[in-house]
Amino acid sequence: MTPQDRHAGAERRLGTVGIAHRPVGRDEATMANLAWWDADADDYQAEHGEFLGDADFVWCPEGLREADAALLGDVRGLRVLEVGCGQAACSRWLAAAGAYPIGVDLSGGMLGHAKRANARTGLDIPLIQATAEALPLRPATVDAACSAFGALPFVASLDAVFAEVHRVLRPGGRWVFSVTHPMRWIFPDDPGPNGLTATQPYFDRTPYVEVDAAGRATYVEYHRTLGDYVRALAATGFRLDDLIEPEWPAGHTRVWGQWSPLRGKLFPGTAIFRTRKNT
Repeated sequence: MTPQDRHAGAERRLGTVGIAHRPVGRDEATMANLAWWDADADDYQAEHGEFLGDADFVWCPEGLREADAALLGDVRGLRVLEVGCGQAACSRWLAAAGAYPIGVDLSGGMLGHAKRANARTGLDIPLIQATAEALPLRPATVDAACSAFGALPFVASLDAVFAEVHRVLRPGGRWVFSVTHPMRWIFPDDPGPNGLTATQPYFDRTPYVEVDAAGRATYVEYHRTLGDYVRALAATGFRLDDLIEPEWPAGHTRVWGQWSPLRGKLFPGTAIFRTRKNT
């Protein structure tokens, strides 16, 4: 993974000059990723907005949709929290399906796109700017929670996020989230042949950091193993019902960052955890 693999516009605005692997605490990660997603919001939407849609629920670059997978079950009449909602396409799909969604995201830039999509679709989703590690909601006020590649790779503490989701969920509520499959950490972030050779230890949890000329973080991403996710879920009161590893579908030719047909036919790119709050 190199800075050149990420969007040049955000790198230029933030002064990104290189990468590092070093410990990063909560405050530094929050500040870096807030700045990153604000700087990258327009480019991200321009590149991926058509694929994600204005009111569609796409779990992953493999194209698995909630309309087909039904991982949240019947959402009609449910209050559903989307953690790291970005432009909130998933929340608008949930609203069209009869739910009462709420979108939370760290980035004002991404929420700006969410507000404009609300206006385009007429689906006026409530949007809140906040970190996933401190959700501004009362206890036991939502029926389900979801996150499609939102927030979790960019926070210092999985336990903090899971504890917050557990706090705001009603007993028995579902918590379903998708993340980059942890085994991808061992390969270069490259959709081509170079991305097929393992170069990074799976058990090295040192964060990936992009830095400016003064060494300040401009982007931070954390690695957790599958076991780390399972243990964090159990420690915060969730039962794991299923772990979905979507296969690359036939005829799907879209390249998204490191995701590609070449890599997708050989190993998984996404892990989706389907869990439930213990009663």
